[in-house]
Amino acid sequence: MGWTAAERDEAEIRGLIDRWVGAFQDRDVAAAMAIHAPDTVSFDIVAPLRYVGTDAYRKPWEETFETFVGPVYFEIRELDITIGADVAFSRSLNRMMATTTEGHATDIWLRWTACFQKRDGHWLIVHDHTSVPTDFTTGTAVLDLTP
Repeated sequence: MGWTAAERDEAEIRGLIDRWVGAFQDRDVAAAMAIHAPDTVSFDIVAPLRYVGTDAYRKPWEETFETFVGPVYFEIRELDITIGADVAFSRSLNRMMATTTEGHATDIWLRWTACFQKRDGHWLIVHDHTSVPTDFTTGTAVLDLTP
């Protein structure tokens, strides 16, 4: 018995997310951009407030990878995917561990939401949002939380 359309869609989206994780671990900007629609909009963890299009969104990826030396470990937990006919979204808690060029170990959890759209029969990320909680009394990001 073959897969249903919903099972195929979920498998394709999970595959895109796996490729996104692989791009992070391989420090491969081109692979990260390949799963985003050319007109993607990203609310990333770094300024500015938004990036529009893969040409603009390429820059924070390049800068992120230049910030670290050696391997970048990335994992996704509590992944939840909701799929419609041609629009889907996922949400997850993501862990990134790496060493900065100054030798500082980084181990942070991020919140990630990705929106997908089926274009020409294939799913692409059209919007993603990465964030961390904020301590409003100090005005700083809270980076030591774990699930």
